[in-house]
Amino acid sequence: MLHIGINLGFAAHPELTDEDMYHSELDLAVHAETLGYDSVWLVEHHFTDYSLCPDNLLLLAHLAGRTSRIKLGTAAVILPWNNPLRVAEKALMVDTVSRGRLLLGIGRGLSRKEYEPFRIPLEQTRDRFDEAAPMIFEALESGIIEGAGPFYPQPGAQLRPRPRGSFHGRRYCVAGSPDSVVMAAKLRAKMMSFIVKPVPDLMPTFNHYRELYETEHGELAPPIALNVNMYCHSDDELARERHFEHVNRFFMSNVEHYEMAGEHFARIKGHERYAANAAYFREIGLEKAANNYAATALWGNPERILGQIEAIRDVLGDFELTLAPSFGGMPYDQARASLELFAREVLPKARGLRGKPVSVAV
Repeated sequence: MLHIGINLGFAAHPELTDEDMYHSELDLAVHAETLGYDSVWLVEHHFTDYSLCPDNLLLLAHLAGRTSRIKLGTAAVILPWNNPLRVAEKALMVDTVSRGRLLLGIGRGLSRKEYEPFRIPLEQTRDRFDEAAPMIFEALESGIIEGAGPFYPQPGAQLRPRPRGSFHGRRYCVAGSPDSVVMAAKLRAKMMSFIVKPVPDLMPTFNHYRELYETEHGELAPPIALNVNMYCHSDDELARERHFEHVNRFFMSNVEHYEMAGEHFARIKGHERYAANAAYFREIGLEKAANNYAATALWGNPERILGQIEAIRDVLGDFELTLAPSFGGMPYDQARASLELFAREVLPKARGLRGKPVSVAV
C-alpha cells in the first residue's frame, strides 16, 4: 500500500506567537494519527522566521508520548550542524521510547543564514556530511560509533540505549544534487526529494539513484520518497485560489531563506546544481518561478488530487508520499480541514496507487 505521511515546517505565522504556532503544528501531528496517516515528519532549521524547529528529534520524542501508532520521521537532521555521536544517541533514544517508530532522514543543508552562525563554511558541507552519515547509520546497527575522519574523529564508544532493531528500510537521505544522489544510494537509504519541478522533469535524477542503488547493492531501489505541498477543498476553484496564494508565499520564503536566486552558489564547490537553478530563476523571474512551483503541488477537490497522485504513480512507479498541509501563513483551521477531507475522500483510494518497483540497471 502507498505510504502517505505529513511534513510540518514550523514556520513563523503572521497572526500567531511562536508558542501558539508550535502547538498548532503539534496538534496537526497528533490529529494526523487519528485520521489514519502513516507518518509525521519534522524539519530542522535555525535562526529565522522561515522555520523555528532547531531539534526535530527532541520534538519527535514529545510526539512519541502523544501518539501510539504513527511513524515519526526527521526531514531531516542536518548532519553538518550536529555531532554524529549525539545524532546516533538521540535517534536510538527516540526509537526506544516510541517502540521502533523512528524514520531517520538526514541532509546537509544549504542556507548561508544558518551555516554562518554555526561557523561552518558552505565549502565544507559535502565533506562533513559524507563523513558523518556512514558513522551514524553504522552506529544504529552496531550500537558502537567510531570514526577516523578529519571533522569527527571519534574513538569507539558504546551507545545506550542499545539498538532495538535494524534501521534498514528506515534510512532516508535528502538528495537533489548529483553528489547527494550518489551518497543516498551508497548509504542504502531511501531518496527523499522535495518536489520543485514536475515529476517527469525529475525522472533522470530518480533513475540515476535507482541505477546506482541497484548496482551497489544487487537489489531494486526502495520507493522514492516525495515531499509535496497539498491543499484539498471540495470547491475546486476555492482550493486553487487558496493554494496558489499560500504556496506562492512559501516559495518566496524559500527563495529568501536559501538565496535561491543568488550568484554565490557558482563560487562554492559541490553547489553547481544550485548555481544552475539560481541562474534559471534570474532568467525567468521569481513570479513565474513561483507559479511553476505551485503547479507541481497537489491541490483541488478530492477527485482532482487523486488524479494528480495517479499521474505521479504512472510516471514514477514505486514511491512514498509526504504531504505538507500547512505553509505560507495558511490559517490552521484551513490546513486541518484540508487534512481531514484528504483523509476521508482521498486516502482510502490513494492507498492502492503505489507503483511497482522499478529496475533500471544495465
